[in-house]
Amino acid sequence: MQDSVIPQDPVADLVRILDLEQQSPTTFLGQTQWMPHGRVFGGQVLSQSLVAATRTLEPGRPVHSLHSYFLRPGDVAKPIEFEVDILRDGRSFSARRVQASQEGKAIFSMIASFQDSSGGMTHSDAMPENLPEPENLPSAASILSNFDHPITNYWAKARPFDLRHTDEPIYLSAAKEQSAKQCVWFKPITELPADEAIEVASLAYASDYSILESIMRRHGLSWAHKGLSSASLDHAMWFHEKPDFSDWLLYVQHSPAAQNSRGLALGQIFNRSGSLVASVAQEGMLRIPELS
Repeated sequence: MQDSVIPQDPVADLVRILDLEQQSPTTFLGQTQWMPHGRVFGGQVLSQSLVAATRTLEPGRPVHSLHSYFLRPGDVAKPIEFEVDILRDGRSFSARRVQASQEGKAIFSMIASFQDSSGGMTHSDAMPENLPEPENLPSAASILSNFDHPITNYWAKARPFDLRHTDEPIYLSAAKEQSAKQCVWFKPITELPADEAIEVASLAYASDYSILESIMRRHGLSWAHKGLSSASLDHAMWFHEKPDFSDWLLYVQHSPAAQNSRGLALGQIFNRSGSLVASVAQEGMLRIPELS
């Protein structure tokens, strides 16, 4: 367990790691963020890979979907190399493959698709109703203010996003109700730059927060469960609207299945006015000593 290294401004630190160093038209170098266990946060390498892919396209063709795999744990003490393969540039669609590596070993792989804006049919699911407003819910910082531990310090102080659960959070203890559903409001703790590429990458970054908790809630687990081992295995995302980080976003999460120490979690991200901004799917590894 590493000692806490809390950035003075976590949002500025997020923007820092999204500012990749371009080494050639299709290769980039990215820096890392501190994490308590010394492993790169999955949302970090996901968002950086999306930035790398985006920077090989002409402006004006935004991402509409991505599909990715976490292959090895990343080391926060080492930079990450990103190599982009240009798979296709058509009249309205482009496709990119990105491989993220450290010391010559792949840690992450992603294919993303981009599309010009187009008309057509439109519909979406509705946002859940009658949920508590985020202003009336406690932040992680307030819930964990009496604890001094590298992990609780990270949750409370180092994340660039304020996360507020509509039901009791499961940081340190299991929820009273074993439900496979949860909702989490989230918003940057300070203002993000008004840059669409940064905003979309930041949404991808935040989409890796908390989604596996829907699996944990279903089985009466918390992050503090003795011997719990967890890791993201893959991550898919579909972008429906440009995110607006000037207000809170709602992350609705549900786990339809778990087996073989793996659980599937699905998510929908809504803006406060009720529009569906993005859909997410992730499978995670969750090992519990008493069930192994």
